[in-house]
Amino acid sequence: MTALTTGRTVARTARPFHTHEGAGFPVRRPFPTAELPFVDPFLMIDQVGPVDLAPGEAKGAPPHPHRGFETIQYVLDGDVANADSRGHRAVVRAGGVQWLTAGSGIVHEALPTPEFLASGGRQHMLQIWLNLPARLKGVPPRSQNVEPGDLPVAVTPGGAELTVLAGTSHGVTGPFETRTPVLVAHGRLTPGTRAEFTAPADHNAMVYVMRGEATVAGEHLPDGHLAVLAGDGERFTVEAADTAAEVLVLTGEPIGESVARSGPFVMNTAAELREAERDFRQGLMGRMPV
Repeated sequence: MTALTTGRTVARTARPFHTHEGAGFPVRRPFPTAELPFVDPFLMIDQVGPVDLAPGEAKGAPPHPHRGFETIQYVLDGDVANADSRGHRAVVRAGGVQWLTAGSGIVHEALPTPEFLASGGRQHMLQIWLNLPARLKGVPPRSQNVEPGDLPVAVTPGGAELTVLAGTSHGVTGPFETRTPVLVAHGRLTPGTRAEFTAPADHNAMVYVMRGEATVAGEHLPDGHLAVLAGDGERFTVEAADTAAEVLVLTGEPIGESVARSGPFVMNTAAELREAERDFRQGLMGRMPV
């Protein structure tokens, strides 16, 4: 099956690098890198696993602060116990999502549940960072959680299965209230299937291959690679040829502001970063309950 010859083309591709986050869990990250610091309004994609863990091996992210952006935690296998300094507590199980708007600042932890730590099993999740415009960086923190099975699923005319976390695609709309117009979708393609997406030409768009191999806008994309699309059209197609593939599709309206980032803080200026670090040290983002 051949890709459509009209619509967007691939502007660049990026291969992931491997690192460790939190208490030492391995991640695969296509960006940020020195060559690709962000794709406005998205700041980061981390793929954790998939990795099979023995009892006692599961790791998470101990208490850490955030300010100025949003985190999307999409758990595919395993489970994660989330808690924060605002008193929110929720366990995200396989198929569930937490969308955390850090806003003015919050302290957060994401740890394996005691049950998953004791039993072991497969750990697999996506962590996506989404920027906030300057006018919204001071909004009160908010946690949105969606249980497994409550994310809408569409089957495209080309036979692909699409889970929509945010935005609208193929007649379904994700359940999350977003601060920035975005599409966040997880596509599952068996050999010979395809999905066509539409996004305004002035929105950034990209496709990350979580598993397998895919053809994006006519270009082959290996496992773990990212395709950033050019703004030369509104449509683009993702398809699987001989092997199955899972892909993450992200589109969004660029914020178009300066980005100053330091670890868990994303602001517009270096002075705002210093203020965030000071506020965290002074406990103004709250403290985790004992």
